Amino acid sequence: MEIADRLLVAGARVAGAASAEVLLELGKTVTVYDRVDSARLRELAERGARTVVADDFDAALLDEVEQVVVSPGFPPHHPIAVAAAERGLETYSEPELAWRMRGPGAPRWLAVTGTNGKTTTTTMLADMLKAGGLRSAALGNIGVPLVHAANGPYDVLAVELSSQQLHWSRLLAPAAGAIINLAADHLDWHGGFDAYAEAKTAVWRGGAAIANLDDPAVVALAKRSSAETIGFTLGEPDRGQFGVALGFLVDYTGSEPVQICSVDEVRPAGTHNVANALAAAALARQVGVEHEAIGRALRGYVPEPHRNAAVGSFGGIDWVDDSKATNPHAAAAALAAYDSIVWIAGGQLKGVDVDALISRFAPRMRAAVLIGQDRAEIADALARHAPELPVITLDGSDDAVMTDVVAAASAHAEPGDTVLLSPAAGSYDMFTNYVHRGNAFAAAIRQTLNMEDLSENQ
Repeated sequence: MEIADRLLVAGARVAGAASAEVLLELGKTVTVYDRVDSARLRELAERGARTVVADDFDAALLDEVEQVVVSPGFPPHHPIAVAAAERGLETYSEPELAWRMRGPGAPRWLAVTGTNGKTTTTTMLADMLKAGGLRSAALGNIGVPLVHAANGPYDVLAVELSSQQLHWSRLLAPAAGAIINLAADHLDWHGGFDAYAEAKTAVWRGGAAIANLDDPAVVALAKRSSAETIGFTLGEPDRGQFGVALGFLVDYTGSEPVQICSVDEVRPAGTHNVANALAAAALARQVGVEHEAIGRALRGYVPEPHRNAAVGSFGGIDWVDDSKATNPHAAAAALAAYDSIVWIAGGQLKGVDVDALISRFAPRMRAAVLIGQDRAEIADALARHAPELPVITLDGSDDAVMTDVVAAASAHAEPGDTVLLSPAAGSYDMFTNYVHRGNAFAAAIRQTLNMEDLSENQ
């Protein structure tokens, strides 16, 4: 029984609504629960779903269902998950449902997971697959829901998968999967780093395990895996690995190293993105994409927004949007790229300590502007490691605070500085998501500095 006849879908946002829609199309009996009424929920009711809106979940809703499909945001300690486990009900999320829906001739999956760089790696991979003549798309934690692409019209899917999505999976087994890095994140959701890391290994269930040889935590997982491991490294590769030699990305899985492209041609710049490109290349080679096509895709790759992206410059000061840095590991990559920084940070730390990040990068900072739910924790760490550093803490609770953020940063920045939004924290306390946060930052810059396009003032 891969997909039962009677199911509860918990959560009616993008993933939940899409799951309910396809289950109804399959003729299933569907109950949809959400805490908040919405147009989407009403549409599902019109299509034949039973819909329930309530602040508190009533476990009696599980009495007449056989499986539960949860939105990835539901942690294993959520009352719905706990009640389902007590009843022995199989619980999974939208990517697992998409996998179970696959029929003959369904697209193959190449999966990407890790703490940071997943979207960059996945979109690089999709470009490589297309350059190789394969019908592909970047889906999963990005793009349209996987359930809408489970049976076409693609040859191979580049699938970004989060630790939450992978936790709520059991049968999902991609043709190959990459774990690109591991650092503390979502510890409040998983209950600890070991459970977080273990969830990631689900991408190695079905085929080759693409592993970052420069990341000790990933290497430790790979040593326990029974899958064939293909490693990648920023150093010179050994036989059977991908790496960097003489300034080129190379594939040394054959008898001789094969050059893919120059390190300088990888965009966005930075060693972490070279690692992302190597991971994507290793995955693309698993389905036969030629080296020339992989190199061509990397040279033409257009980076996704909000990832160490230049908003513009004015008066010798650069403004950079790295809103996608939702944890300290991601913020470290951006902070390492600049010598003198006015740092904009804060949000939801998700149980992760920022001490090591601040201890390492405080000497590069001219000032810090802090917002969000856990701003006090960041302020305390700055006080310990950089007691002389000017720290401005702002109390706003929505995107309007960005006007004050930009004004404060502008007041402390000097020519040669970079004003860097790299929050090291999640965004849902004040914003719809990291995209909303980054867009609010860019809009506030343009408004505060009275410019339509900062790039014209460089």
